[in-house]
Amino acid sequence: MTQVEKARLLKLLYQYRAMGFEYFKEYKPVDSSNTLLPNDFDSLESSVSSCHLCNLSKTRKNVVFGEGNRNAKLMFIGEGPRAGEDESGRVFVGRAGDIVTNIIEKVLGLKREEIYIANILKCRTPENRVPTMEEASACKPYLMQQIEMIKPQIIVALGSTSFHHLTGEYDTHISKVRGEVLTLGSAKLIPTFCPYFLLRNPSSKKEVLQDMLKVKSLL
Repeated sequence: MTQVEKARLLKLLYQYRAMGFEYFKEYKPVDSSNTLLPNDFDSLESSVSSCHLCNLSKTRKNVVFGEGNRNAKLMFIGEGPRAGEDESGRVFVGRAGDIVTNIIEKVLGLKREEIYIANILKCRTPENRVPTMEEASACKPYLMQQIEMIKPQIIVALGSTSFHHLTGEYDTHISKVRGEVLTLGSAKLIPTFCPYFLLRNPSSKKEVLQDMLKVKSLL
């Protein structure tokens, strides 16, 4: 079973739970035609906008779907929206957004709109806490479908939460793997520090610069 198929099954289970089901006596394969997410961006975004699979839907102001080139070779994936993103519906705005934009333009030599940027979560967590496993699992199928449609050559995991939920390596600290070239499906996956971490720890920008130069060499 591929990661996308697992993510789709998880989404189905969360839908069943939302309808009141709490227990299945045994697992039986379901008709995949009923569990497939939309395979075009506009329909997928509409599905995300009406999602109520976890409690974050009760506190969000806006869903932050993601933005950029839908045929991008490079994809950045962060943790989830903060206050500015929740207000605007856009991914990585404010000071953290400036860091992301500078990385793209000044280090990679690209325009921000040339890559695609998304998050593990589409909705903000209260007080920007780390998302729970339940929240990430409910939301991950949407992200995996975006990856499936974009088919990027390189994915940059921005921060521990992104790295953990993309790879399933929950016990590995990002400092141990940042800058390494891993794989996620057919894409190369390179973890690095999150822009919000860099705001608190500006001395770590040199490590991120090294990681991004590696990304540039692979483009």
